[in-house]
Amino acid sequence: MNSPQYFGTDGIRGTAGLFPMTRDFVYQLGRAAAQVLRDQHGQPPRLVVARDTRESGFWLSQALLAGLRAEGAYVRDLGVLPTPAVAFLTQSQAAHSGAVISASHNPAAENGIKFFNDRGMKLSEAQELAIEARLADLLQEETPEIPDEPEHIAAELAEEYIRDLLNEQPGLDLSGLRILLDCANGAQYAVAPIVLRELGADLVVLNAEPDGQNINDHAGSEAMRSDPADFAARLREHQADLGIAFDGDADRVILMDEKGNLVDGDHMLAMLGAWLHKQGRLLGDALVTTTMANGGLKVYAEQQGYTLVLTPVGDKYVTDELLKLAQADGSEGKMGVGGEQSGHIILLDGRHHTGDGLRTALAILAILREQPGQTLSQLTGQIAKFPQLIASCKVAQKIPLDQLPDVQAFAQQIRDQLPGLQTLNMRYSGTESKFRLMLEADTRHSPAELAALAWQMVDQIQTSTGTPPGAKAEVMNVAEGGLIPRPSAA
Repeated sequence: MNSPQYFGTDGIRGTAGLFPMTRDFVYQLGRAAAQVLRDQHGQPPRLVVARDTRESGFWLSQALLAGLRAEGAYVRDLGVLPTPAVAFLTQSQAAHSGAVISASHNPAAENGIKFFNDRGMKLSEAQELAIEARLADLLQEETPEIPDEPEHIAAELAEEYIRDLLNEQPGLDLSGLRILLDCANGAQYAVAPIVLRELGADLVVLNAEPDGQNINDHAGSEAMRSDPADFAARLREHQADLGIAFDGDADRVILMDEKGNLVDGDHMLAMLGAWLHKQGRLLGDALVTTTMANGGLKVYAEQQGYTLVLTPVGDKYVTDELLKLAQADGSEGKMGVGGEQSGHIILLDGRHHTGDGLRTALAILAILREQPGQTLSQLTGQIAKFPQLIASCKVAQKIPLDQLPDVQAFAQQIRDQLPGLQTLNMRYSGTESKFRLMLEADTRHSPAELAALAWQMVDQIQTSTGTPPGAKAEVMNVAEGGLIPRPSAA
């Protein structure tokens, strides 16, 4: 089977205004999707569509809606809502598909489109190829003028999503808990404050005033991971008990404890797995994560008595493994737990099949409140992480890594130089022109020692791929948070 031309691991992405993120392309994409859905279901398809707060989101949504409706689709426009709300409402409304216009944690200039199937899950590759086959012909046709029409928002569906979040945690009382909440100026800027205040939390809200350009701009979960000290200073300033930060479309969440320590996806997976395991509710008695997970998570899982299942990087693979567990184990009364270090956590049951940052945060808060007076640092203190970092850099082209002998030779040099090396993982991003390297070692090696080698690998990969000097690169200490600067020449 051929690979999709436009669909990547997380939908279609690009710079707004440049192909494929243009009005013409997105209009014809809407037509193609509606045609495939109509053929699949034997009737005019029903869809729900939402977007995040990017300025380009409005005109891209207008183009998508026009294309869908041109083929007879019935579409309910949700306006600005988190990606997981679209996934949930697709299923709850018995829609044939859902679509969200967002580039997640990427800068405001970028945008993307992701479709969900009728179960609130990503489309299969076969469905994506079917859409692209129709799209190839439609792109030869002239696109009609698409007027900017007033939005008719189905606000009552946002209320249904909010009710679902609240109903899942009956009795959760956050009274007396001060939370510093960072909404990334993104899709969660309205819903999260409503939900947390309804539960009694004392909120200090940051970055909840989107202007179309400030989404993810020194805000949200990725900013917290890159510069935890800045968020920790604000936590102390407001005397908050903990912090919560979402990414632009709110399928990810990162927390911070009262001491200013980062609480990432590995921590949350560990806590959720142990919590459900003790109740006998952990699906397959297994926790699903990717090969990028910290080795400390494996140690903790073994201590707690549940299994850790590793998949390739990507929430699609995590979801696929959770569905296999559900088929083998039966999901009645149980919940599947899987996700990534980035804070994309999937709590799988009959009505939820995708990551939801707010739903995850509420589950962690429920665990926290089970023992009166317990702090988040006490809850996470049992999870000891290994030194681990991720290097990321722009590349001019994604030449297969096995065709880059200098890169392979330096990777072997790293293995030879680090006797305590636990993991070396090299890959290209599925959504961006980026290379990523993950290094993890035992305590014989320091983060600084790993970082020095990571920066050398960044230079090597950019040279080998013909990337111009000075292209963006960074090395992040993912175990503790924070960027590690390039070592000085001296």
